[in-house]
Amino acid sequence: MTAGLHRSHRVAGALVGSAVGDALGAPFEFGPPGAFSARFPSPARGSATEMCGGGSLGWEPGEFTDDTQMALLVAQSLVSRGGLSEPDLFARFVTWAEAGPPDIGNQTRAVLSSRLPWDRAAPEHFARSGHAAGNGSLMRTTPAAIWFSRFGTDATVDAARRISMLTHGDPSAGEGCAVFHELMRVALDGGDPLAAVPDALALVAEEHRDRWATVLAPDWEPSMATESNGAVWPTLGQALWALRHGRDFAEVLRLVIDLGGDTDTVACVAGGLAGAVYGMGGIPMRWSSAVHGRIPGHGDRVWRLADLQQLAAALDGKPVPSYDPGVIPRIGPVEVLPGIWAGNLDGARCSDEDFAVISLCRLGEPFPHTNHRMAYIADNEHNVDLDVMLADVLDDLAALHAEGHRVLVHCHGGASRTGLVLRGWLVREQGMSVEAATAHVAERWPHLGLWNASFTAALERLIGH
Repeated sequence: MTAGLHRSHRVAGALVGSAVGDALGAPFEFGPPGAFSARFPSPARGSATEMCGGGSLGWEPGEFTDDTQMALLVAQSLVSRGGLSEPDLFARFVTWAEAGPPDIGNQTRAVLSSRLPWDRAAPEHFARSGHAAGNGSLMRTTPAAIWFSRFGTDATVDAARRISMLTHGDPSAGEGCAVFHELMRVALDGGDPLAAVPDALALVAEEHRDRWATVLAPDWEPSMATESNGAVWPTLGQALWALRHGRDFAEVLRLVIDLGGDTDTVACVAGGLAGAVYGMGGIPMRWSSAVHGRIPGHGDRVWRLADLQQLAAALDGKPVPSYDPGVIPRIGPVEVLPGIWAGNLDGARCSDEDFAVISLCRLGEPFPHTNHRMAYIADNEHNVDLDVMLADVLDDLAALHAEGHRVLVHCHGGASRTGLVLRGWLVREQGMSVEAATAHVAERWPHLGLWNASFTAALERLIGH
């Protein structure tokens, strides 16, 4: 757990983490156990990362699948209608399915192509087939869990079941979504979702409780699953198992993708919970910066990181932040340290596209640069996970620098956050004291800003690491 995180960091982490897990797991879908770690035995922080793309459907690096496509439809319906409208959401699903998405579950396809009304399609499919406990409703429910978390346990559990029932007539799937919603509510409020499992199980209908209690037990292991992880029970069971055993967001995702099978969906579910636990800043920027995708049947818009962050705020009932600061006078880029350049927002935005850019401020549209990373550092005292974020930036900077790239570091004004990273590089890589690093950068970068005391304190903690 990352204690003290602002709720907004957890909300953004949940939505982005879900999409990141989906995109990260997609190339390994239905592959053997251990394939992820076999391909990436250590973190891939250079120009080629674990967001490798490929797989049986030829995903682009960082491209999300039907899991996130459907999740975004849930989110858009909730925001536009001010709450749950089952007819509206079902109609959005049908439009999406009719557009022929490259990846759609058999059960979901059958229900959405039945031409039956929203309140009959899934129940009648379940009555005919008897098989409807896939993970297809669980995979898309993170946005609803965020939205309804504000209204308490009863509201979020009820919504989970109703949204699940739109495509999955088996109540088992709805009970899994209900448990997930309650665990997400606890995590977004800063609590421990693992400690909340017993209370969440008490909300499950009695006839389903024992089966859910089995897969969510602390001593349950994925090897104990009695179904493939295309079913709802092992999907949530594996996600919680990884959350128990992973030390950070990246390890949670590595553990769950290495289980093989339905890797995109299990990582999507695990990524939502892990994102709420570790916050937006806990998601490696090399992954969050790459995530993107379209929603078939709903326009040509390409959803990217800033869009997901804005949508997360809307789901939490907050004003949607603007990530487009407009045009400002350019500063830089200037080579401040060997191979490491600095600038402000427009200096970086208009720089040569062969720069590897690390952005330390929020952006609207990403830059055209091939190598572009976006970190989640605010220029205030509220970055309780600043050490994690700074280490992530410095590790990626080191990898890109070692590959021979000209690395350009910038924030909005090129002053405080930019100075944090430049000074951090000298402290960590050159062994300088904070005072010496500050003097060194100030001499070469007159725009250095030193008003943020929490940044200087973070640099002091870097010494010896």
